[in-house]
Amino acid sequence: MASPPVGGTRALLQSLAPSLVPSERRVAQVCIDEPDRVVAMSAADLARRAGVSPATVVRACQRMGLGGFQRLRELLIRDQAVPAGHAHSDALPAAPQHPVEQVFERAIAGINGALGALDFTAFDAAAKRIRECGRLLVVGNGASLAAAQSVALHFLSSGKVCENPVDIVTQHIAAKLLGPGDVCLAVSDSGMNHFTLRAARLASGSGATVIAITSYGKSELAAVADHTLVAGADFHSWNDSTVTGNIVQMLLLSALHAAALGTLPDAIAARAEALDEVRTMVSRTM
Repeated sequence: MASPPVGGTRALLQSLAPSLVPSERRVAQVCIDEPDRVVAMSAADLARRAGVSPATVVRACQRMGLGGFQRLRELLIRDQAVPAGHAHSDALPAAPQHPVEQVFERAIAGINGALGALDFTAFDAAAKRIRECGRLLVVGNGASLAAAQSVALHFLSSGKVCENPVDIVTQHIAAKLLGPGDVCLAVSDSGMNHFTLRAARLASGSGATVIAITSYGKSELAAVADHTLVAGADFHSWNDSTVTGNIVQMLLLSALHAAALGTLPDAIAARAEALDEVRTMVSRTM
């Protein structure tokens, strides 16, 4: 059964809700919107609140890997011990004085609960595969392009043979030419980007390991991947125009880079050489 960290149950539900049928999704949404009320409910109470049958409540919990309603309720009760603002990314503390403070407070609250859907065993396995792989292809498109480019630069600066083509045709050719022992790191917040999915499928068909970075645990990309790292769905509950969706994605990719190469002597030396080159370039322009 799923065991999210303390304060992370809501994030786990956010990542799985889109994969449920509409009636089951209503059950999950009540738990996401009203966790403090759900802890005092029975399965029948939750069914009435969601407008479904008690059997649907049980099915929804099972589909989300929670076994049953009692397990879900236990996790929500446990999360009540988390300090206010940590479990709910859209629950603000005292109103900040300035819009900048408001954005930062919401981001901090969201980050605190973002690991609820992350499988740490899958994370460790993904870091190991990247550390040992011959070639690393990083693919990201649309809103995930910037995050993919950023982590690719970090891998390259650490001495890892890494490709990050922006052109879609080149992405697909590079993915097709991967083989056993290589890794395709596919970054897609929704897990549904057509071009990223195509690259992941080509890489998988060529025998390469596919690692997915996504917000949704049962997306199409997750189904293709050998290791799926899920985090960040809770940010999509923000019903405004704040540009925040890639914050958790960037942090997760940074953690993956650090876990794969952070302490290796060769990587440390490569980063030092890269930094010296940057300093040289900067000094020449001044």
